[in-house]
Amino acid sequence: MNDIKLTQYSHGAGCGCKISPAVLDTMLHSDLPKTKYPNLLVGNDSKDDAAVFDLGDGTCIISTTDFFMPIVDDPFTFGSIASVNAISDVYAMGGEPFMAIAILGWPINKIPAEVAQGVLEGSRKICEEAGIPLAGGHSIDCPEPVFGLAVSGKLRKEHLKRNDTAREESLLYLTKPLGIGITTTAQKKGIVKEEHLLVAVNAMLTLNKLGADFGKLPYVNAMTDVTGFGLLGHLTEVCEGSNLSAEIEFSKVPRFDFLDEYVAQKSMPGGTQRNWESYGHKVEGITEVQKVILADPQTSGGLLVSVDKDHAAEFESFCQSKGHELQSIGNLVARRAHSIYVN
Repeated sequence: MNDIKLTQYSHGAGCGCKISPAVLDTMLHSDLPKTKYPNLLVGNDSKDDAAVFDLGDGTCIISTTDFFMPIVDDPFTFGSIASVNAISDVYAMGGEPFMAIAILGWPINKIPAEVAQGVLEGSRKICEEAGIPLAGGHSIDCPEPVFGLAVSGKLRKEHLKRNDTAREESLLYLTKPLGIGITTTAQKKGIVKEEHLLVAVNAMLTLNKLGADFGKLPYVNAMTDVTGFGLLGHLTEVCEGSNLSAEIEFSKVPRFDFLDEYVAQKSMPGGTQRNWESYGHKVEGITEVQKVILADPQTSGGLLVSVDKDHAAEFESFCQSKGHELQSIGNLVARRAHSIYVN
C-alpha cells in the first residue's frame, strides 16, 4: 500500500487538469435559445465559482462541483485537498457550506479499493472540519483515479459575492501564496524538497472559511477563488465581467519564497502554457518569470478579493483579527486596451 504513488497513475495533477479557458469557452457555447430562470441569480454566464438560486425568502442556495486527479501521492491527503478545493467555491460566493456528496472514479484493476478508502477518509476529515456531512456520492470504474465533491451551501441574498461586480478604484487582495503548480510538478519530477512540499500541502489543506466572513462585509464588492486558471486567468474573469482593467504589483503578490530554484529547473506544469495561450494577449508588461508564477495553475488556492479603497484599512484590520496579514496586490481601473497590467 505504501508503495503506491497516486500521481503516477494520472496524466495531470489537481486543478492543472482543468480544460483551458479558451477550449472551455468553445465547449460551453450554445446556439440554443436560453430559457430564463428569474430565481437563478448566478449561472454560467458570468464564469463564476458556483451556481446560486434565490429561494424567494431572502435565502439563496449555492451549488457547485469540483474534482480532479491526484496532486499528491498519499491517498488521505489527496482526498483532503480535493475536498478543501471543492468546498472553496461556496466560500468564494460569500456563503457557508451545509452538505457534500462525493465523486469517485477509480481504476479498480490497478489500485486496491483500500487506497480509495483512504481518499474518502481524507474527505470525511475535511468535511468534519468544515462542519458539514459527507452525505453520499457516486463512483465509477475509471482509467485514472479521480476524486472531488459536489457541495451545497447557503447565504443571505444580500451577502452574495460575485466575480463580475468589482468597482473601479477598488484594491485587490489574495489570501494564499502562489506556486502550487510549480511545487507539485517538482514533486512529480522527483526534485522537490520535502519541506517545500509540506508548505504547499499545508496551503492546499487550509479551508477558505474567510470567504463566509467576507460575504458579510458590504465593502467587499467582488470575490473569486484562484484555481486552475492561475491568478491572471481568474483576475481576467473579474475584469471582463466588471468591465474594468487591473494593475498588479508583482512584488506584492504572495508566493512561496522557494519558487526560483524550481523555475530555474523548468518545473512548470503544462497547464501554465495552456493558460497563457488562452489569455496571454490580454496581459501587458509581464516578464517570463512573472508569467510562470502568475499563470501557474493553483489547486485549492486562495481568495481573490476586491475591496472598496476607502475601506482598505478596515478590511486589513479585520483580516488581522482573523489571523491573516494581507496587503493589497494591486487595484482596478477604468477599462483599457488590456485586462491586466503587471508592474
